[in-house]
Amino acid sequence: MDESPRYEQFVRLLARHEPSVRAYIRAGVSAWNEVDEVMQEVSLVAWRKFESLDSPAGFPHWLRIIAKYEVLKHRRSQARDRLELDEDVVATLLDEGLADAPSEDAHRDDERTALERCLEKLPVARRELVLKAYSPERPIQALADQLGKSPAAMYQLLSRIRRELADCVERTLAVEGGAS
Repeated sequence: MDESPRYEQFVRLLARHEPSVRAYIRAGVSAWNEVDEVMQEVSLVAWRKFESLDSPAGFPHWLRIIAKYEVLKHRRSQARDRLELDEDVVATLLDEGLADAPSEDAHRDDERTALERCLEKLPVARRELVLKAYSPERPIQALADQLGKSPAAMYQLLSRIRRELADCVERTLAVEGGAS
């Protein structure tokens, strides 16, 4: 049987929900570098059990449940550190994250959509500046030099643009929230 459509569906779902699952994992592990280890295990377990998922709509919650158990497993393996929180406390915190996750995911999606609309409303030069400033390949210093500005002036300009975008996102969400 050709698994490529199933594999593609899995990869798309994982890519879409990985940032929120990473944040969820981060709540349960003590170091940033451990998040990658746990996320890798979550991805492997999720792929192995993907056939058991009833509906793609349930993927985010299902993935967080896997993440919960992988975080707990990871913490048990790290139990040598006396400064770790008790496993029951971590499990309780992770359960609270599970309960809040669907509404948080929906809210993040709404915010992302609103931000994309607000970016489109910016004048082209300002939009390009924001996109360049937040690309990992271009440090602010290099961008400031290219535009003949000081880094301080660049940070001030970007701060004003971020405030404009934040206000626009707020207005957009308020209008859309009032419309529903």
